[in-house]
Amino acid sequence: MSNLHTSPTAKRPMSMEPKKFALWLFIVSVVMFFAAFTSAYIVRQADGNWFHYDIPSVFYYSTVIILLSSATMHWATLATKQDDIPKIKLALIITTVLGFGFLITQFIGYKVLVAADVYFVGNPSGSFFYVITGVHGLHIVSGIIYLLITLASSFKFKIHSKSMLQVEMCATYWHFLGVLWVYLLVFMMMNR
Repeated sequence: MSNLHTSPTAKRPMSMEPKKFALWLFIVSVVMFFAAFTSAYIVRQADGNWFHYDIPSVFYYSTVIILLSSATMHWATLATKQDDIPKIKLALIITTVLGFGFLITQFIGYKVLVAADVYFVGNPSGSFFYVITGVHGLHIVSGIIYLLITLASSFKFKIHSKSMLQVEMCATYWHFLGVLWVYLLVFMMMNR
């Protein structure tokens, strides 16, 4: 007869919270989506007939705004770990306002492009710029909606050090959008 013995140091199987796993699957799909866009951009650019233009400086300001919003989102996460409810609310409000600021600067950037005769319809270089930045903007809108939902949860005291999931997921998605924007802008600067 064998003696069954369970070791107290037995390792637990690796697992991830299902909602976090779903978020990471979504992020991977978005990465693949933008990889397809940037690949198509390179292939189409190589075909010729590519109009070269300067990226309006307002898009650099929007980069600063999204990086600042990432910092305030991190502040919200730290405040949640410390159960500092007023700071959580303030950090989420600032992050949301900066998110709207990002969208406003993008819109201003489009107006500058139109004034420089870079249109959505016409030369593929302009079309790609509008599509890539526009689709990223739609993701920013979804991020702002998630920020607002998280902010509402903070007012209901559903976010605190023992309930970090929502703020962690919101932070992960928001930081991802910031990194994605920096990548897209650098890519388009280098491939004009």
